Amino acid sequence: MQKIIFSILLVLFTLGSYSQTFFDQNFDKNKRYVLLCDPTISRIQTIRYLTENKIFKIPRNVEFVGVYFEEQHYDFAKTKQYLEENQLNNFHLQAVKGDLKAENLYEKNEISGQLKKVFDHSVGVIFFGGPDIPPGIYGEENTLSVVTDPERHYYETTFLFQLLGGYQNENFRPFLTERPDYLVTGFCLGMQTMNVATGGTLVQDIPAELYRAETPEQKVKVSRENLHRNYWQELHDDSLLMGINLHPIQFTENDFFGKAVKVKKNEKPKILSAHHQAAEKIGKNMEVTALSEDGKIVEGIVHKVYPNVFAVQFHPEVAALYEDREALKFSPADEAQTYPAIIGKEGLRFHKAYWKHISKALKQVKQ
Repeated sequence: MQKIIFSILLVLFTLGSYSQTFFDQNFDKNKRYVLLCDPTISRIQTIRYLTENKIFKIPRNVEFVGVYFEEQHYDFAKTKQYLEENQLNNFHLQAVKGDLKAENLYEKNEISGQLKKVFDHSVGVIFFGGPDIPPGIYGEENTLSVVTDPERHYYETTFLFQLLGGYQNENFRPFLTERPDYLVTGFCLGMQTMNVATGGTLVQDIPAELYRAETPEQKVKVSRENLHRNYWQELHDDSLLMGINLHPIQFTENDFFGKAVKVKKNEKPKILSAHHQAAEKIGKNMEVTALSEDGKIVEGIVHKVYPNVFAVQFHPEVAALYEDREALKFSPADEAQTYPAIIGKEGLRFHKAYWKHISKALKQVKQ
């Protein structure tokens, strides 16, 4: 009988631990929680890799909460199952629900209270990469964007607006006025969304708009250093062609790279890009920290008021940057190499320095 009771209690405990209403339950308020937007299985695996390999160094009392919008297209029951099967007790889930549309993103709306709750009980949030943002969110017609999950963008855009404010509603009081040291960071789409949420706009297609290259044949003629994804895949069936590009960036006069992220200002580290859109008009209180080699693409931004708010257009979170995995190539004429071999020691040092800054910023946030 005791064994049966123990088994029932164990099941109930497990179900509670991996529920999708973490902050609505009795959670440990002595711990520090970092929010993960779009907490798919691959995102959880990425954070596990970075923390377990001491690239993203977190204190022992830090845990992660995946916060997502119920109307997103991804089935987060898969994430819940993954957490259960792997007994990941330091990862949790929180669903957000409500009515969101392009017209109510830049004001208090049905999910504002829920967002404030997760903000109040956390020390930071990470926004990841993903598909194109609906141009209507930043006041443009869709000319070259491919929108597949508008609900995710409504959610992440309003979340970032509630955190930071923007040109769209100058009278809105953002959450970070209460806690200006709170960590907000993002990669690729995460940076684009941060820019849009604060009142910026996007280039909808880099090759077409900036290089007048519309076909794959025209795109691959753009210098390799200024391509931000790999278009050779559209011309060749070579299975070793990578879908991304590893290209150099340059730092601006802003001291984020150099003072905050400890790197030499004259370095041009290679980074991993996989996008065709880019920040155009820069959002409220944002400053550019890095550019592509030709200066046409914004590669990094930082907030002028909130020091722990920053993002990059590239992908420092990709595990293959930090260890030798499959050897791949950019063009059919290349010799296949691993990512660390392509970015070299300078690129590897840069990426580790970037994560060191994220780790340091997280530790500085007051609960």
